[in-house]
Order: sequence, then structure tokens, then C-alpha cells
Amino acid sequence: MRNRVCLINVLNEPWICEIQKCTSIVVTVHQVIEVFTKLIENIDKYTKNHSEIVAVVSYIIALRIGLPAKACDFIHLAGHLHDVGKLTLPKKILIKPGPLDKQEWELIKSHPKIGFDLLSPVKLFQGQGGVLEMILYHHERWDGKGYPFGLKGEEIPLGARIISIADAFSAMVCERPYRKPLSFDEALEEIKKGAGTQFDPMLVGIFVNIYEEITNWAMGLVS
Repeated sequence: MRNRVCLINVLNEPWICEIQKCTSIVVTVHQVIEVFTKLIENIDKYTKNHSEIVAVVSYIIALRIGLPAKACDFIHLAGHLHDVGKLTLPKKILIKPGPLDKQEWELIKSHPKIGFDLLSPVKLFQGQGGVLEMILYHHERWDGKGYPFGLKGEEIPLGARIISIADAFSAMVCERPYRKPLSFDEALEEIKKGAGTQFDPMLVGIFVNIYEEITNWAMGLVS
């Protein structure tokens, strides 16, 4: 029942109503976004293909819960842009091979707000639950222990909750300067462990159901 109520609430949000008017402009925006993605990847080689995985996995989850196609397109766009705030961070922090100190970690935690501020003039991304809010809240947690604001449960926009799962999955299966990648099966188990704490348990259930589809697609992108 919660799934149906959740979907009804989302369909009534202003950003959904606004994007129903969009047509070819979304294609142009997507092309521009791919430029931003390449800029991030040029700064941090370990993010190669990360945003593509996040965007596509988020899109698949959004489709599976029954969101309109255009809403799924915007979640896909937000998936590409979720780390755009990292463009302003020192490269030495992004590629540091060891643990971050407290100051460095605080800088990393600032990237959702930086991304929000960078893109805030884009009217197409504004509105409750829209692309800007997906970027701003994608590191919030279901249990309220995330950042930057400590939102919990359905206080977090649905799009951000979707991207959170896709982001975590991609981060785990891709190599990082401080660790080797997990296998797809290991990443799946970690996502399942996070249901009800880090992640929306309903969305984790959807992710589990489409796991094979996701891994078949992502196999060629991870390194």
C-alpha cells in the first residue's frame, strides 16, 4: 500500500507536472550533462563510468516502480549530475589512496550542496523533488544518519532515494584509490544489509528483483 501512496504523491509533485511539457529540450540537456560527466572523469579517473552506471541503474529502478517515462528521464539526468559538485574539490582529495582526515571528509561531504548551488539557476531542474533536490539529498539515509541535513524516510525525495542505491552499488563495484572493487554479488549483499537503515527498503526490494538485469548491463563498464 505504501508503494501506491508513494507513487501518487510523486505524480502530484510540481517537477513532474513541469516536465510533462518538455520534449526535445531534454535531449539537449542530456548532451550538455555528458560534457560535465567527462569533466569529472578527467579530474578523477576512478569515477570513469560511475555516473553512467548511476544514471542507468536509477532509470531502471524508476521505471520498475511505475514512474512516468519523462520522470524517469529526469532521474537519469540527476544520476549523471549527482557528483557535479566534485568539480570544485581539490584533485588530491578525490584521488587520495588512503583514509581522509576530518577536514578532507568535510570537504567531500560538501559536494551535494555545491552541485545544488552550481545548477540552481536551471529552471528545468527546480521544483520539489526535482533534479536539484535529487543532487542535494542523494547522500541522505533512510535512518536519518546521512548528510547534508539528516533527512530520514520519506522526507528524502524519491529520486534521491533511488540514486542513493544506484550510487552505492556503482561505488562498490568500481575500483577506488583506497580499495579494490567488490564483486556484483558482494555489492548486492551490502545493499540488502542497508535496507531500512541506509536505503528505502521498498526500493531495495526493487533493486533485488532487477539485479540480474543490472549486472548483465553493467558487466562491461566496471574495472
